[in-house]
Amino acid sequence: MERQMLRADLEKLKRSGKLLVCDRQVDPKFELGAVLKYFSNKKPILFNNVKGSNVSIIGGMFGDRDIFYDMLETNHEQRICKFMDAIVNPENTKLVDNGPVKENIITRNIDITRLFPIPTFHESDSSSFITAGVVIIKDPETGKRYTAIRRLQVNRGDNLSILIASPLLTDQLKELRTKRKDLEVAVILGYDYAFLLASQISSELYGVDKYEVDSALRREPLELVKCHQIDLEVPAHAEIVFEGVIPHNKEEIEGPFGELMGYYGKVANHPIIEVKAVMFRNNPIFQVSFPCREEHLSNGLIREVELYMHVSKFADIKDVNVTIGGGCRFHGVISINKKQEGDGKSVILGALGSNKDMKHVIVVDDDIDIFNGDDIEGALATRVQASKDIVIVNGAHGSGLDPSHNTRGITDKIGIDATKPLGEAGVKFNKARIPGYEKIDIEKYFPNLKV
Repeated sequence: MERQMLRADLEKLKRSGKLLVCDRQVDPKFELGAVLKYFSNKKPILFNNVKGSNVSIIGGMFGDRDIFYDMLETNHEQRICKFMDAIVNPENTKLVDNGPVKENIITRNIDITRLFPIPTFHESDSSSFITAGVVIIKDPETGKRYTAIRRLQVNRGDNLSILIASPLLTDQLKELRTKRKDLEVAVILGYDYAFLLASQISSELYGVDKYEVDSALRREPLELVKCHQIDLEVPAHAEIVFEGVIPHNKEEIEGPFGELMGYYGKVANHPIIEVKAVMFRNNPIFQVSFPCREEHLSNGLIREVELYMHVSKFADIKDVNVTIGGGCRFHGVISINKKQEGDGKSVILGALGSNKDMKHVIVVDDDIDIFNGDDIEGALATRVQASKDIVIVNGAHGSGLDPSHNTRGITDKIGIDATKPLGEAGVKFNKARIPGYEKIDIEKYFPNLKV
């Protein structure tokens, strides 16, 4: 029985009936992505018959919030505390001599396109892309490890372009360029929910070793092995690891690629990774994350922790939702226990100032389900007067992932206070309710109904 990483979680998904298995042949060019998109990238699917390859593909693992909670042994109410606890109380990892990821090691004539079925998702994508790769580097000065999801364009069999979105890594590469030094890097595929979630924590904000946050989330040490040719550690139970270097003096054209919010990203020069070694398990499973959802949900879960912590200084916060429809970064809906007039606008200002990506914020009372679109619309329809309740911030910093930002290089931001008035004026906004509705067991009335 597997204990850690992808195969352990696949066993859990099978036992819970949440894993779909596709044995029909599927083409990794467009067709596989189309199947994942049909299920809104929310259904874990194991593709066992991939055209042109004998390697299976797992996709759709990380697109469903409730599955995330189940696999991390938490629930919606406890999630923020659990994630915060792992960040502030990281646990040690465990370095082992060997692991399944070292069952096969290739160091010559490397061609990852022959080894693995790397999908092409959209018609105008510049190439096939590795979309689920967790990239790890080690700071040459401090020795601290950093991990993050990065998209990787396949240029040639041993050559990848890497999109660098992190200011921290961008600065490190600039410094190495001036020193004419290359940077060692590994790309990890075949991991689980805890590993992905830990990778989404901001290195700049928290300064923690994400491997150690992973250990805290899984409640046991993450087992690591040394890479074969470079000075990095990777999970012993990963499926696939690419080892390589980012040369200080080489870049290649990257993009376009169908990214966040379904738009194509910009075409630009980006650093490359020269792959020097490939380690993989027997019968490896290649992991993909469909662009525009899967890794963004995990990033959104961490952003909810950050948003909750930030706005809790301004009011009594019940819950926060960094919405999937807003790319898990642009839109925040915040539920508060309003105690004084002005709480709503204070929370708006705090939320819009929490990070540059936050663009639109809605603040509601705690009788509104912020994960129910109809409930949110109802509050907007009945508790908002534009002249009083809408806050507009002109010309703020925004996100390069927002096409409307890129037209001017600045972003207008909006906050909507959809809370009801306090006191007698607010009584008329009390929602009609049915006593006992929350506890009704509908299967008593319809025994054959599948709910």
